[in-house]
Amino acid sequence: MHGHDIQHIKWRGRNVHVHQYSTQTSVNDGHSHTVQGVTSSAKNTMGHVHNYEGTTTFDDGHVHRFSGTTGPPIYTADGTHYHMITGTTSFNDGHTHQYTGWTGKNVSE
Repeated sequence: MHGHDIQHIKWRGRNVHVHQYSTQTSVNDGHSHTVQGVTSSAKNTMGHVHNYEGTTTFDDGHVHRFSGTTGPPIYTADGTHYHMITGTTSFNDGHTHQYTGWTGKNVSE
């Protein structure tokens, strides 16, 4: 699991947060890509999810698009949480890639 910090943002007086994520795709057609970015913001409530989208790293002469919604929060003993991401990239250069990973933890308030 990759560890990344979370950012807290004030939006209309409410605490919302985002998570960073970074993971590798499956190896297809002899190469893989990195899927990375920052999720959309969400209030820190039980069962919340985040949307995410982006473009993979440029490898083997091309990129792929990806998007999805995280799984619900997975809470840790210290009260922080992270989310699972999983999906399939867009079809480019004759193939797709699968990816699975986790966001970074949140920062407790």
